[in-house]
Amino acid sequence: MAVFIDHHAVGRVLSWDACIDLLEDISRHEALGETFVSPKFNSEFRRGSMRILFAADYASGYGATKAYHTIDGIGTRYLVLLIDIRSGSLLAVVDGRRITDFRTGAASGVVARRVPFKRPVSVGIVGSGHQARAQLGTLAAVYPIKHASVFSPTPANRTSFARDMSELLGIVVDPVVSAEHAVRGHDVVVAASKSRSPEPVLRREWLDDCRLLCAVGNTRPQFVEIDPRSCADARLVIVDSVYAFEEAGELIQAVAAGVLPDAKRSTLAAIVAGGCAIPSEGLIVFKSVGTALQDLALAGRCYDLLREEPGMSAMPDLHCSG
Repeated sequence: MAVFIDHHAVGRVLSWDACIDLLEDISRHEALGETFVSPKFNSEFRRGSMRILFAADYASGYGATKAYHTIDGIGTRYLVLLIDIRSGSLLAVVDGRRITDFRTGAASGVVARRVPFKRPVSVGIVGSGHQARAQLGTLAAVYPIKHASVFSPTPANRTSFARDMSELLGIVVDPVVSAEHAVRGHDVVVAASKSRSPEPVLRREWLDDCRLLCAVGNTRPQFVEIDPRSCADARLVIVDSVYAFEEAGELIQAVAAGVLPDAKRSTLAAIVAGGCAIPSEGLIVFKSVGTALQDLALAGRCYDLLREEPGMSAMPDLHCSG
């Protein structure tokens, strides 16, 4: 019998450190060729869009389909279907919102673990939604943070973000009036905005003291979060999917401008497996577009921990026609 796992249960059994560990483990599987990851299937319809992706992890025996739809003016809903790729059985239907937050944050955490600092760091964030909160939560699990700044174009949103995250993490988070003010002078910078524009949200000239830049908000080719110069000046650009160079507008622009040669690119899997070393100095850029493999790693752990728990909602398996 398959089980339904809601977002409350996901939040109860996962932690930032555990999610980083899970993504490191599955990245090693990926580096060994023990996984399959599909490109995203994107479709647009009146007042909305749908995106579907799939991955399989041969080592664990799990496969996962991630689907999420957005309705203009309402928001996005996420669903993860976990299957047993040996028997074909449906194992779990998982509310994917918290999975998405955890896995996007944890992907940045995988990189952050490999960009150490000898002192407490400061963090600048553009964006105040779920992803921005997840990024700061993950970074706080990796680094001692002395203070953070946040910008959102909506004053009430940046104020509530600062208040909530200050209370949650026990650090000072200041709301500021512009993206530039949010990121100047910070060691670690996060772009997690909902901007849908061909103009960059962040510019390289603002990142004077930045060592690690995590761009996680945009996953569409027609939009941009960071400018090509950020990639041009980076010592290394890390992606969580080889499809990122087709999916993310900032990477498409950087490649077209000739500032992102193969020698300056790496995947998360190569970093984790030791196939590529992170330079000890200079700007490191991490661009995340998200993969169903990341969703699979977290959904699989939720299933392992919750499937026998009393009170879990059970669902009949789907009929198989052979």
